[in-house]
Amino acid sequence: MGNAVAIIRPEPVIRSILSDLVFGRDTMSGDTIFEEINEAKANLDHIYDKPDPRLYFHELEKLGYTIPGVAKPIFQKLISHLQRQQNDSVHVLDLGCSYGVNAALLKHDLSMPELYEHWGQKTLLEATPGEVVAYDREFFDNLDKHENISVIGLDQAESAVAYALEAGLLDEGLAVNLETGQLPEAATENLALVDLVTSTGCVGYVTEKSFERLLPAMTRSPWIGNFVLRMFPFDSIEEALKDRGYVTEKLEGQTFVQRRFASAEEQEHVLDQLHDLRVDPTDKEVEGHLHAEFYLSRPAKDVVEAPIEQLFLT
Repeated sequence: MGNAVAIIRPEPVIRSILSDLVFGRDTMSGDTIFEEINEAKANLDHIYDKPDPRLYFHELEKLGYTIPGVAKPIFQKLISHLQRQQNDSVHVLDLGCSYGVNAALLKHDLSMPELYEHWGQKTLLEATPGEVVAYDREFFDNLDKHENISVIGLDQAESAVAYALEAGLLDEGLAVNLETGQLPEAATENLALVDLVTSTGCVGYVTEKSFERLLPAMTRSPWIGNFVLRMFPFDSIEEALKDRGYVTEKLEGQTFVQRRFASAEEQEHVLDQLHDLRVDPTDKEVEGHLHAEFYLSRPAKDVVEAPIEQLFLT
């Protein structure tokens, strides 16, 4: 993949909705199901596309945001399996990458508490964004790094992607909205190398449209691992992947905490959505946390060779 840094900047019509991907307003025209569900969630637009991650981590720590950390061992198992399978480095595409959080966890073996501590330290309180970027670049450069993992990040949030590139967390960065526009031609070369696609919260804001625009460029038929909040149906994405020869399995009997509800109102709205979907919130959302499930989509031959349960036996 090389050391090139390519941030694909969206057209002006897309720039106006850069902060809508993961925690904010829905931008998917015609998708009324997801629009209604997103109305139930707290709006955290104001933290998502800043020049550095300090405010993002300050606010999300209050909510116990933890999904990248609980997703980490799942992704590590997939990466290890792919490394053994192909005896080569694994190229990851992280959808909804924000400030490169998943890249930090996977490449430097950090934890969410360590990242909260890092970006919450008093020495950074009065620093300028440029000073934070320089400090973080040196910080991450001095950490041990898994050299056999490279990460491309894709997100609408241009400032967040730019930070993750400048801090050295991402090997490549794509700031583009695939819900409203096509994949830039300049992005296709590196996407052809992708072995694993990850996401820890963008499904529900990203629909099958994004996957349909990405898949033709990813010629290695990568594995696709999505953590999906339980109030978001996954069937439209699963169907789009099926059309490309993918089989989707859900990791049964296990859910993953994303964060605490921001308010009683948010919890009430989410419980209403789960009721409409006939999803039982007992011992999960009723206890005060958003829960996600894990879906793994792979080419049919890979599923036959190693069903999802076999991948996570140890």
